[in-house]
Amino acid sequence: MNKIKVGIVGGTGYTGVELLRLLARHPQVQLQVITSRGEAGLPVADLFPSLRGVVPLIFSDPAKVDLTQCDVVFFATPHGVAMAQTPALVTAGVKVIDLAADFRLQDAAEFEHWYKLPHSCTDILSQAVYGLPEVYADAVKQAQVIGNPGCYPTTVLLGLAPLLEQGWLDFSVPIIADAKSGVSGAGRKAEVATLFAEASDNLRAYGVAGHRHHPEILAQLKKLSGNDDVRLIFVPHLIPMIRGMLTTLHVKLNAQGRSQDLQAVYAQRYADAPFVDVMPAGVLPDTRSVRGANVLRLSITRQPDDYVTLVVVQDNLVKGASGQAVQNMNLMFDLPADTGLQVLPLLP
Repeated sequence: MNKIKVGIVGGTGYTGVELLRLLARHPQVQLQVITSRGEAGLPVADLFPSLRGVVPLIFSDPAKVDLTQCDVVFFATPHGVAMAQTPALVTAGVKVIDLAADFRLQDAAEFEHWYKLPHSCTDILSQAVYGLPEVYADAVKQAQVIGNPGCYPTTVLLGLAPLLEQGWLDFSVPIIADAKSGVSGAGRKAEVATLFAEASDNLRAYGVAGHRHHPEILAQLKKLSGNDDVRLIFVPHLIPMIRGMLTTLHVKLNAQGRSQDLQAVYAQRYADAPFVDVMPAGVLPDTRSVRGANVLRLSITRQPDDYVTLVVVQDNLVKGASGQAVQNMNLMFDLPADTGLQVLPLLP
């Protein structure tokens, strides 16, 4: 097949450079263009020396490039950018994968509430697919526009999908998601909270009264369970590390779920999912086991009184963002899901 011509809008952040790292070695990709208003005219390798000799592109002014010449365009941009440019791309037959939140929430009013922006293309939003490949692979394959899931939602949803799909949770108690992320999740920008002297040797919760990923997670929990009575307590934390995410989930089983062999159920559910690793019984995953790789690992532990604790880890920039976006692209172009993503984790 002809190589997929790829454009990246907003390539100067962490998810942008992660896309470049993965796509530069993808056997079916031709990197066509990468845009940046602030860095237009600068060679990519000058900004990111890790890509010297690998990515010969120069950052282009987005106002001066024709993205309709691409087969697929990734948006690694702030919220609101993708929805402004997507209608013209869709009309031209270009596929779109947005790593921001423009196409994650099907409810436009909910989007406006959390992101303080009116949604400018609700017709496209209604057709967009939530890009969680292990759950919605068939829809992803047929999609023209993908809303790439948030990093926290990926851990919660893949951690709970087998239980939700089987209807084995007791929704009289809320799902509790205690989540922790490295500072790269905040993006590549100057901000006091992520300065070394602020984030190092420190652990803090944030967004306790309300986080933008809460409605995204809750909408998908309701969809997967078919139950609008789902309740969620979601608390994210910032941890003093660059990459990595660990989410601990606490749920209660209903009468049907109590008698199930959960270890076997999870192993069977994800047997054909190359990027979900169900740990052996009694073995807990850690974040360094997934660093730099498009892998999510999880463990299941029974607790007293029919409670279950799931521990889920991933690299927030790979499976939690750019790696998952490439995984979606592979499905959209009828490639094996792991094409270009067979990257081993880094250790130490």
